[in-house]
Amino acid sequence: LSEQHGYTFVPPFDHPLVIAGQGTIGMEMLQQNGHLDYIFVPVGGGGLAAGVAVLVKQLMPEIKVIAVEPEDSSCLKAALDAGEPVVLDQVSMFADGVAVKRIGEETFRLCQKYIDGHVAVSSDEICAAVKDIFEDTRAIAEPSGALALAGLKKFVEQNQLENKNLATVLSGANTNFHGLRYVSERCELGEKREGLLAVTIPERQGAFFEFCNLIGGRAVTEF
Repeated sequence: LSEQHGYTFVPPFDHPLVIAGQGTIGMEMLQQNGHLDYIFVPVGGGGLAAGVAVLVKQLMPEIKVIAVEPEDSSCLKAALDAGEPVVLDQVSMFADGVAVKRIGEETFRLCQKYIDGHVAVSSDEICAAVKDIFEDTRAIAEPSGALALAGLKKFVEQNQLENKNLATVLSGANTNFHGLRYVSERCELGEKREGLLAVTIPERQGAFFEFCNLIGGRAVTEF
């Protein structure tokens, strides 16, 4: 359309001005709290992560910037492993705001230079983060918007962090109302409060009764 009608094309992430604009979020975070130890940012095409990381490292290089991606849409992790941007075979559309098959050239260069760490989270962990945000703020984040918080929780658990000032970017609330049912069902799995098991029951008389006896008094909520 830009070629046919002369419209101005605004790149979604891989452009210096777009990266710089998104980097102003980092400035806002530092203005609100100048004593942060870690900042967690979601990654799709990398514009937000690159912008925040560059700004933070110029002003307060001691702050660690951690990139967070879905396990099934990790284009930054794939690029870091390969040493250059690569195209993923497929990406999950659950966190559709970060469903990008290939990170940008410039965003990768900046992320490779300035990002301090990387966390990949499952869809269930993202659902748990959506619930956390709602319970704390009564705001309903979209899955990609809650992605950074899911990464923060996992990073803290993996590294046993204590007495640190942590911040995340809540990057969006463009959620589909009907998708909230899926989030509400999966968040208990993400919080490790509920398990989802699959069993094979033989086709013979009394097999299901034996299975129920085997379960015993365990708290099974549904079959």
